Amino acid sequence: MLPVTLRNRHYLLLDVLLFALTPAIALGLRVEPDSFSLHTSGLAWFTVTALFVKIFVFGLFGLYSRYWRYASVNEMISLVGAVSLATVLDAGLLLAMLFAGLDPVSGFPRSVPFIDGLLTLIAAGGPRFAHRMARERPSGPRSTAPKMRALIVGAGQAGALIARELMTSARAHAQPVAFVDDDPGKQGTWILGVPVLGGLPALPEVAATCGIQEVIIAIPSAPGTVVRQIVKMCDAAGLPHKTLPGLYELLSGRVGVTRLREVNIDDLLRREPVRYDSPEADTLLRERRVLITGAGGSIGSELCRQALRYRPAHLTLLGHGENSLFNLASEIRLLDQPGVGYRPSYTVAIADIRDRERLEGIFRQERPEIVFHAAAHKHVPLMELNCDEAVSNNVMGTQNVVDLCEAHGVERFVLVSTDKAVNPLSVMGATKRVSELIVQDAARRSGRRYVVVRFGNVLGSRGSVVPLFQKQIAAGGPITITHPEVARYFMTIPEAVQLVLQAAAMRDEESLFVLDMGAPVRIVDLAHDLMEVAGLVPGRDIEIVFSGLRPGEKLAEELFRKSERPARSSHPRILVARDTAPLSSPRRGEDFRDRVRELVHISRCGDPKQIRLVLSRMVPEYQPTAEEPVAPALARSGTAGTARPENR
Repeated sequence: MLPVTLRNRHYLLLDVLLFALTPAIALGLRVEPDSFSLHTSGLAWFTVTALFVKIFVFGLFGLYSRYWRYASVNEMISLVGAVSLATVLDAGLLLAMLFAGLDPVSGFPRSVPFIDGLLTLIAAGGPRFAHRMARERPSGPRSTAPKMRALIVGAGQAGALIARELMTSARAHAQPVAFVDDDPGKQGTWILGVPVLGGLPALPEVAATCGIQEVIIAIPSAPGTVVRQIVKMCDAAGLPHKTLPGLYELLSGRVGVTRLREVNIDDLLRREPVRYDSPEADTLLRERRVLITGAGGSIGSELCRQALRYRPAHLTLLGHGENSLFNLASEIRLLDQPGVGYRPSYTVAIADIRDRERLEGIFRQERPEIVFHAAAHKHVPLMELNCDEAVSNNVMGTQNVVDLCEAHGVERFVLVSTDKAVNPLSVMGATKRVSELIVQDAARRSGRRYVVVRFGNVLGSRGSVVPLFQKQIAAGGPITITHPEVARYFMTIPEAVQLVLQAAAMRDEESLFVLDMGAPVRIVDLAHDLMEVAGLVPGRDIEIVFSGLRPGEKLAEELFRKSERPARSSHPRILVARDTAPLSSPRRGEDFRDRVRELVHISRCGDPKQIRLVLSRMVPEYQPTAEEPVAPALARSGTAGTARPENR
């Protein structure tokens, strides 16, 4: 067997020796033995000439700078190309010498260069690919423990690479026995000597027939619904399962050193995400001047991205966090490149929505026609501790933006709201309900299309449970959840924004839209899904700890108030909320605006009890907790007591 320490200098020496012999072998195959001696002088000339040509061409193709232990199809193609070129050059030189009438090569067979080419390919490729084959032997100390019989789910590239890893590593804990794959073209075939015995539904039968002891899921591109289906089948059959973080996923970046597979947010949604390209949104936004508050946040930044797809005349990115806005502007700037075909016109405005004078200057300069208001404080526990901030940002900030929209003739205004505004227990939810009322009041007074879009939690947004769970898993756990029965409605950021844009463009007369988010999902189930899709076993690899509901939190959120009657809109995934008890009379509208001013004034005094009292008068369904929350030591010290506005 060839030594596994062969280097390119060894191959060069070996090539010189073998290439000096192949012409003689080629001539011997071409002529009769008794006439071989007649061509010795020509053979000498051809051997020397061909040797220099071959070494030169091999060097030109980089064949002496490759690591042949990992030779692949690319190396084979290069080798064949080099030998082919060298053969053509050798044949050309021989013909030139024959036509020139040189005595040493007179009568030398013209077919010898081509026979020599075939022999050269064998002589050069044999040692090199023997070295490659030597690598296929299991390396390292061989384990004496019996290997588990493994079934690989997925016979694609990832499955083949994992099977190769298991077969070539002496320390592998398992040996591949069979594949299952839903591709009919692969079923009934063999991959690396391992049969593909059926599709995913055949998994239990294949496992029983082949005595499978472990299932390895090797379909990194599969959606979470498929992974969960496989996991359920494995659990029903009593088979351990894992998503092996092998070579394929490590190199592709899908698995890091923490073993946590990068999870597609769609994996966790438990329904098909919305995919909708709205011609109505195109009509609404194209060649219009658009302003988005909270543009640096999760929802606001996606609003900017999707709005740019419809090519507005100008886009104003208004937000309070300079770093997030800088990153977003850098992303938009990439669109302004040669060959992209679109040069977006945009302005980045650093401003706090509570600063009315600053907002006035921005509206005067930017002249927006459509405004999306996504700036808000959103974290329930922090707002319980800082209810004055919740009022100043969510209520006063919204009132400032709405007032300026009315004053500057903005045609359409869209408030991004939350299901926590329905029958709220929290200050955050109550302030968001007040902001909804501010928009509805303005819509009634002005007759303009000022609307509210209400939806639930957003998967993957800043501060949401998924990034938190991923950090906790990466740290080895535990995952902390407030209550085993707590459930929330979920959407992905892109689908929420798609429906916000669609709702903004709708012509329904109602002013409050609710996005259809499917059934609520228990947070504990979401944590299980996240661990299972990442190849971990809940309770064994990562523990779950329940910490108890925090002040202002509910077990389950609601989408409609008692006085709101849900109805279908012109879009199948958007509902309208028809309020049976609206603020219909001018007097009631004036009373409401007076209470908004009173609430803002009280918030400046920073009295939590008074703030909650006024909020409960404005939002009768608001049920504050009996006791005020106790701030943790860090918050009381002033270093973390005040949350910055969350630009959603």
